[in-house]
Amino acid sequence: MFWKKKKIPAAAPSVEQLEVQLRQERHKIRYLYALRTTVYTILSVAALTILIATLWLPALQIYGTSMTPNLVEGDLVVAVKSKKFDQGDVIAFYYNNKILVKRVIAGPGDWVDIKEDGTVYVNSQQIEEPYLTEKAFGQCDIDLPCQVPDGQYFVMGDHRATSMDSRSTTVGYVSIDDVVGRLLLRVWPLEHIGTVK
Repeated sequence: MFWKKKKIPAAAPSVEQLEVQLRQERHKIRYLYALRTTVYTILSVAALTILIATLWLPALQIYGTSMTPNLVEGDLVVAVKSKKFDQGDVIAFYYNNKILVKRVIAGPGDWVDIKEDGTVYVNSQQIEEPYLTEKAFGQCDIDLPCQVPDGQYFVMGDHRATSMDSRSTTVGYVSIDDVVGRLLLRVWPLEHIGTVK
């Protein structure tokens, strides 16, 4: 004959044990809420940052030497979207699936002339170029003087001896539709943070 072993009922948890368990559950709920809120916040900030960078403030890295010494290879800059630019503004624009950075010399309707020593005239007036360390005629194969067509800009790099820019028929005038924006700030390297001049 088999005897059934009698089950002894488990003792009911004490009030202290229930309170500890309740605190653990509340802590778990608060932790999951905080985690979910943090993840949503990070995703929202990332999406907003991407939207702002794409629509209004694109960030660009400088490649090449055409803007030295004012901008050097590796500099990280922020541009602001715009449709109107003044003489001396540094702009970024699309050219052959690349983005180039040059300085606006003349706008639509302006007449540009460059002398053999590299001195630039716009509408028969010599322009002030305090950002240059030296002038050069550079790689120029256009007929001078020339008039900038409507909706376009005449641009030049600050390192005039080597820059490929509007002086060359390869680059030519820059259409307003190809402009990414005007360079506003240099944000890298940290020791050179500041406005782009």
